[in-house]
Amino acid sequence: MKFINVGYGNLVAAERIVLVAGPDSAPIRRLIQDAKDDGRAVDLTCGRKIRAVIVTDTEHVIMSALPGEKLAARASGEEAGGADE
Repeated sequence: MKFINVGYGNLVAAERIVLVAGPDSAPIRRLIQDAKDDGRAVDLTCGRKIRAVIVTDTEHVIMSALPGEKLAARASGEEAGGADE
């Protein structure tokens, strides 16, 4: 099983990721709010600004402080888990 570093020592199983999106659109903001209401939201930002939203096949919504482009590069294996900014 391959894990992806989504920032600040937090890991997510790569096989479970369905979608990586930015948090700025209205549908994604509604998705985050619905997940919070249902208890499916996982905030991995460590108090920082949300830069990417990850949706898993179990319908959990994971919020990350790393940009989506960086997460996509890590998922495709182009970048090692590396240090966080």
